[in-house]
Amino acid sequence: MAKIAFILLCHKDAPAIIRQAARLTATGDYVAIHFDARAKAADYAAITTALAGTSGVVFAKKRIKCGWGAWSLVRATLNAVEVAEAAFPDATHFYMLSGDCLPVKSAAYAHRFLDAADRDYIEAFDFFTSDWIKTGFKEERLIYRHWFNERTHKWLFYRSYEIQKRLKLTRRIPADIGVQIGSQWWCLRRRTIERMLAFCRKRPDVVRFFSTTWIPDETFFQTLARHLVPEREIESRTLTFKLFSDYGMPVTFYNDQYDLLISQDFLFARKISPEARLLKDRLGALWQSERVDFATSQEGEKLHAFLTGRGRIGKRYATRFWERESTLGTDRDLYMIVCKKWHVAKRFLHASVDKLDLRGMEYLFDESTCAVPHLGGIERTLEKRNRHRRALMRMLFDYYRADQLMICLDPANIALMHDFMSDRANARILELQCVFDDQYLVGHAKRVGLATADSPGEVIARMLPTLRHEFDDESMRIRDAEFPRYWRIRQDRRPAENATVLAEFFDIDLDTAQELAETPYLFAD
Repeated sequence: MAKIAFILLCHKDAPAIIRQAARLTATGDYVAIHFDARAKAADYAAITTALAGTSGVVFAKKRIKCGWGAWSLVRATLNAVEVAEAAFPDATHFYMLSGDCLPVKSAAYAHRFLDAADRDYIEAFDFFTSDWIKTGFKEERLIYRHWFNERTHKWLFYRSYEIQKRLKLTRRIPADIGVQIGSQWWCLRRRTIERMLAFCRKRPDVVRFFSTTWIPDETFFQTLARHLVPEREIESRTLTFKLFSDYGMPVTFYNDQYDLLISQDFLFARKISPEARLLKDRLGALWQSERVDFATSQEGEKLHAFLTGRGRIGKRYATRFWERESTLGTDRDLYMIVCKKWHVAKRFLHASVDKLDLRGMEYLFDESTCAVPHLGGIERTLEKRNRHRRALMRMLFDYYRADQLMICLDPANIALMHDFMSDRANARILELQCVFDDQYLVGHAKRVGLATADSPGEVIARMLPTLRHEFDDESMRIRDAEFPRYWRIRQDRRPAENATVLAEFFDIDLDTAQELAETPYLFAD
């Protein structure tokens, strides 16, 4: 009978990972865990401690700091595969999962399904002739070397690409392999895994080639499968049910979609909402049941699109009112840095990013030129960003695979503050209150078109009190809102006083807060 070694790549939510590993091993299967080295050390310690006595669970010997689209994801997978292959000699199949995946069938059904056919399940389509890649880089993924991560080092990524393109520094694809592409969620037989590991040891040139390609988790295992396994033994599909939104982001499944999920011709599904506790409990119980009578179809995508587009009333899967402006996530922290002097807020944001290892975005809701990663179009204009602000922030959390994000806001954008502060996420506000001298106010008047270089002095003099009052009024409206998680530091306070506030706002030690408060030229114009 089939015995599955699950290759579990995860980076957050330690309690869920513990439950998932315990559930999968309770039916006689195995789990090899790679927990992202970027994740919190306390979470990894909690997982290893809780699962220390669980039979059938092993951990990758070396943890990798993973980045989307980078070789690190493949290396992390290989590290988990290597330890699983050695630790579980009776495992017949190796199944790739993420922490957001859950079973949509029973273990008994999954074992029977895998026993029924001697084949590998992996999407593997010809890289150059298929239309699997819809937009963006295609051949450029392979013929140029990509040393930098596009999401974390965007400028370096594209600058390196442009230099190579200009100098025609292309490279050859290894001649004896036909590059394939497909989903990273696969299920492979033991002998296929053994062949792949042996191939990696024998052909370091191929490993080196893929290590500087772009998004290699969609090409590396897929290419090796076609290269090492006869075509008749490969079914070019994934056994994990997944859907994508119009913005190219994974669709999240909720409590009332149990029937939809279990009726699909798949063994697992992703992504399950972290808050869909009932769905998680039901799917977990299903996996450990003996049920094998499932009526399945391949109509999941069409059915989901049909049901979610019909309006909520009386329609089980339609968009819920709380999804239209849905939560950022109860386990996420949003730090809002509010300041009228944008250069001050940006200076503070970058100092905080460096010292606290946070992700930060500048004035993305106020400044159209703010660099925002490509998210399918929702980020293109300020109007779209503000209209879909919760969706945008949720996508940024997912994009950066982060549970903490920091953004800058203009004090005039108080409606957005109200919206985020009413969310179930841990949203908080830090106002940087600056001193506005006449020189700054004159410059501001010119920047926003209220005055020009030719404006008479007496006109500008009459304008200054109005501007000063406007700035004070914006700050007063924020305080009058009586937000429950609101802090303020001031330019005219000593760094030690501001440090006390920063320690509370970020929940950090006082020494680190003091360093932030003493950021060189923080309030300088």
